[in-house]
Amino acid sequence: MAKYQQLVHQIRAQIEAEVWQPGEKLPSLREQVSLSGLSLMTVMHAYQVLESQGWIASRPQSGYYVAPRAEFLSQPVSHQKVQLAEAVDINAFIFDVLQACRDPLIIPFGSAFPDPELFPQRQLMRSLNSVSHNLTPGDAIHNLPPGNEALRKTLAQRYAQQGVTVSPDEIVITNGAMEALNLSLQAVTEPGDWVVIENPAFYGALQAIERLKLKVVAIATDPQHGMDLEELQQALTRWPIKACWLMTNQQNPVGFTLSKAKKQQLVALLESHHVALIEDDVYNELYFGGEKPLPAKAFDQQGNVLHCSSFSKNLVAGFRVGWVAAGKQAQRIQRLQLMSTLSTSAPMQLALANYLGTRSYDSHLRKLRQILEQRKNLARQSLKRHLPYGARINDSRGGYFLWIELPKQVNATELYYRALEHNISIAPGSMFSSGQQYANYFRFNAAWAWDDAQEAAVAILGGLIAAMM
Repeated sequence: MAKYQQLVHQIRAQIEAEVWQPGEKLPSLREQVSLSGLSLMTVMHAYQVLESQGWIASRPQSGYYVAPRAEFLSQPVSHQKVQLAEAVDINAFIFDVLQACRDPLIIPFGSAFPDPELFPQRQLMRSLNSVSHNLTPGDAIHNLPPGNEALRKTLAQRYAQQGVTVSPDEIVITNGAMEALNLSLQAVTEPGDWVVIENPAFYGALQAIERLKLKVVAIATDPQHGMDLEELQQALTRWPIKACWLMTNQQNPVGFTLSKAKKQQLVALLESHHVALIEDDVYNELYFGGEKPLPAKAFDQQGNVLHCSSFSKNLVAGFRVGWVAAGKQAQRIQRLQLMSTLSTSAPMQLALANYLGTRSYDSHLRKLRQILEQRKNLARQSLKRHLPYGARINDSRGGYFLWIELPKQVNATELYYRALEHNISIAPGSMFSSGQQYANYFRFNAAWAWDDAQEAAVAILGGLIAAMM
């Protein structure tokens, strides 16, 4: 048994024996280090596992407390359709999971990014070298918000290819999609406002909501059809919602894509309640099949949809270039960007404008989609071979994530720590919700080249899960 597991069992036994009473404060992390002789990281892991299992609860700026008795009775958690949270606290655990994926010895099933070997590195470097030789002192000024004019025109033309009219003046170039999303949320809310998100949701939404001190209405999603719009309508009626942050295509972590009809209905519903839609669409190019799905932005009649995307998931992660087609919020977002990060890197904007001008992008995307579909199929087959009976694989036609549901008794956060001991990372379901209803789920990245090491890692995962049942 690992050291953190020993501490988990020790504290759990003490709580069962009523050494620690419900509501009573436990020793702090540093006090527990001194008492147990374990490392701070080991103690932190143990406390996080206990919290994920419902035995203890953390309070901001205060510490860890024994949870009320009802919270850790071994009963199945019901899947509420609507979950409220007046405060979100998720950053610390997400940071640990993402840091683990940086280790080159780790099999990165928990990573958020595709295999960088799939990106056209040489062509991009040629574009970067070309523009670097021709940089002038004025380029830094010319590429301040809203960003490089040629790049914005190219993006507007790509929207037009789908029949979506977006003016280059409406587009603001950002430091990746996360800045676009954060600035969009900041532009349409004030601290204390209510925001609708999916449940489970991309953890970046939870982090942004925590940072901006917003309140959450999290609405459960169906793996095939996405958010229940009737539940959304009821939420809009009951609470003073200011914004709705959704992923409409290849949703992370579940993978669904909203139908065209549902996107149209969604936009009309939010417009009728004067609620802004922040559309996180970073996986829009990673569809499988012949037809690219439309964004919800295609149905925007009032400039109420802020459509955010980037090149990080389909072309190059390191350049950190994204954008928002911001509608009537474009000027406000430019001002917010000038007051925070000032602007996106001028050389990176120029390099992307140069590369997109070569017309190699669509050829690259076609090849990328084919490879991702092949790798996803291989990963799915391997998981079917090695996961024990009772596990379910939620799949989708696009992207590179698989959303895995484990039997109720298997805690995916504890599985995450056990897998790390074998140099395997996963993304446990607790990263994607402020509650515990996805404690037995995890996200699996299928974008990496499949070989014996990947197959062996899945076999180990299957054995770890079986041992926890």
